[in-house]
Amino acid sequence: MTALDPAALAGRPTAEATRPAAVRARGLTKVYGSGDAAVRALAGVDVDFAAGAFTAIMGPSGSGKSTLMHLLAGLDGATAGTAYLGDTDITAMDDRQLTELRRNRIGFVFQSFNLLPMFTAEQNVVLPLELAGAPVDRAWMEILVSTLGLADRLSHRPSELSGGQQQRVAIARALIARPDVVFADEPTGNLDSRAGAQVLSFLRQSVRELGRTVIMVTHDPSAAAYADRVVLLADGRIAGDITDPTPEAVLAGLDALRSLDEPAAR
Repeated sequence: MTALDPAALAGRPTAEATRPAAVRARGLTKVYGSGDAAVRALAGVDVDFAAGAFTAIMGPSGSGKSTLMHLLAGLDGATAGTAYLGDTDITAMDDRQLTELRRNRIGFVFQSFNLLPMFTAEQNVVLPLELAGAPVDRAWMEILVSTLGLADRLSHRPSELSGGQQQRVAIARALIARPDVVFADEPTGNLDSRAGAQVLSFLRQSVRELGRTVIMVTHDPSAAAYADRVVLLADGRIAGDITDPTPEAVLAGLDALRSLDEPAAR
């Protein structure tokens, strides 16, 4: 599928459907507020994200894409429905269990990097393991450092690194514990186009060469084109997907969504 037209926005099977799901949502619903002030951010979402794949989530402003990621990552609680990490129902977990799950099985890459300024790049990378009291797998560390081009930057503090280098450190930190899935929230939002392209290439490498699973929220069609699949949301619902995406196909899909659902956009 190279482009979407309005009739195609009902969703259809993708090439990743034959792979096991790393993350699943069933009837996932999120309502903020109550009564007349209630806002339904997600409305019964059913979606699978394949293991060993790079998936982007896109949609118009207010479509629910960030809310979906936060619920799938255990950063927010669902109003109804279930979210699974592998076979684990994370919507049934308490705060302590969710903290342990995020520490051991989920990696995060944020727009703002979130590096600790007093630590070196290497100290920032291994911080999740230190917090968990786990040893550093030096062989895996060397693979990450080599893949991300950080070998000559490990002794530098964040203030001594460019934005692209800081985001590569954040990616290494997200991968160091070999999580089941890495969630990336607008990971190139604070980068120029050249640095952004490098970061996206490294995320794709982490999937194709290191066997990781990445789920990324983005508003940028060019960024989404680095993914294996783009899941489209509109008005809190799955509206379709694009496999083997190109920037042109993603733009066409977003345009079709706007033409269908513009009056309902929040």
